[in-house]
Amino acid sequence: MTLCDSKKKLALAGAGCGVVAAVLAFLGNPANMAFCIACFVRDMAGSLGMHQAEAVQYARPEIIGLVLGSFIISVATKEYRSTAGSSPMIRFILGMMIMIGSLVFLGCPLRMVIRMSAGDLNAWVALIGFILGVATGTLMLKKGTTLGRSHETNQANGSVISILMIVVLILALCTSLLKSSTAGPGSMHAPIIASLIGGLVFGAFAQKSRMCFAGGIRDVILMKNFDLLTIIGSLFVVMLIFNVASGRFVLGFDTPGVIAHSDHLWSILGMYVVGFAAVLAGGCPLRQLILAGQGSSDSAVTVLGMFIGAALCHNLGLASSGTAINPETKKVVAGAVTANGKVAVIICIIACFVIAFTNKRKIAAITNK
Repeated sequence: MTLCDSKKKLALAGAGCGVVAAVLAFLGNPANMAFCIACFVRDMAGSLGMHQAEAVQYARPEIIGLVLGSFIISVATKEYRSTAGSSPMIRFILGMMIMIGSLVFLGCPLRMVIRMSAGDLNAWVALIGFILGVATGTLMLKKGTTLGRSHETNQANGSVISILMIVVLILALCTSLLKSSTAGPGSMHAPIIASLIGGLVFGAFAQKSRMCFAGGIRDVILMKNFDLLTIIGSLFVVMLIFNVASGRFVLGFDTPGVIAHSDHLWSILGMYVVGFAAVLAGGCPLRQLILAGQGSSDSAVTVLGMFIGAALCHNLGLASSGTAINPETKKVVAGAVTANGKVAVIICIIACFVIAFTNKRKIAAITNK
């Protein structure tokens, strides 16, 4: 079974993912977020005590569902392969950088598209940075950058990340060990069962369609292939229809309540980091979770890097703040990027270039005698 053999099937897969995101938004997920890999990983990191920002702590069932949905569908269709060994520490660092860039912008590529569909002009500005980042990474690939090949490993090795997700789910359902926000974005969520089912369905669609936001742009640049963009386009259309129909579409900047800011330069640079690092790592944050679910320990290491990156963003003051209304004065307070976040983004850009230039495949010299 595949969804990649026709654009019609890819469009349907994207529409299906859009419906999942719309339903979760309707059932209580934060406004203008619906389904965000970076934000939800950050919330999970908080629930595990990896950071102490009380407003963003919740074991998001959507993340658990994504991994398990990919695992289940890949096993059922015999696409599960346990692999590892492709520059794990570099992938770990890339995962951290993906999260830093995302939380400076305030969203992953998936949320960027969802914000675009809700009229958030800041997200359209950030798209410029994401495209440039993916283009830079693609150029590096064309010049020979590679993190090396992965190799087959013991079948159980590739299932570790899925088992860990099940453990977190059990802890969330059966104990009070995990932290959970009582206010702020972490307290806004759809019912657990709906979130888990939504994650499972989204994960299955994403696995079968090879959905990847960075990969869609990369394929256009490398091969003039627009297939993966078909998925993203149909998701955007479904979310646009939902936002307009539900009155959630608000065109403009500095919109309170949508967890966004209007610091355009740093939105561009933040998403530049995400695009660049995602291409080097072989996929956007969503794609990393899907690959981890279908047995890639390399992607699982990248996901672990994303969790550590999320924790660092809040422990070191790297994450940006969103536009909000002051509860006392009732005035709009514009969101902002922190000084620490700006420094971190610059470091990440430099690190991406260092990784790209120091990981080129060796080409044997041919001499004519």
